[in-house]
Amino acid sequence: MDEYLCLTLVGNAGEGEPAFKTRLTAFWTLLLRTQPDLYDAVFAEARAFGSEAGRVSRAYMIEARAVRAVHDAARAAGLDVQEFDENDVYTKYEASGSDWFQLAH
Repeated sequence: MDEYLCLTLVGNAGEGEPAFKTRLTAFWTLLLRTQPDLYDAVFAEARAFGSEAGRVSRAYMIEARAVRAVHDAARAAGLDVQEFDENDVYTKYEASGSDWFQLAH
């Protein structure tokens, strides 16, 4: 059975959605080019940006086996990342709901 964890990337204080979106695009492009197997572990992206403590955010459903590596890669790229709960596991069905956009690989 596939298991996923939710990883939330958070923008800088005062950073708007367009600037954060640009940084996210740069990060995911870098990951795709340098670590394609890790990028393939990203199953879904939240359809909408969120807000965490007044900062713009975006959530992702990532295969449980790869979430720590994606977390570390995002931090290394200068993105703020919320800590995740390794026990808060989602099924593929839950990660496919209407709030999520499945990434084509």
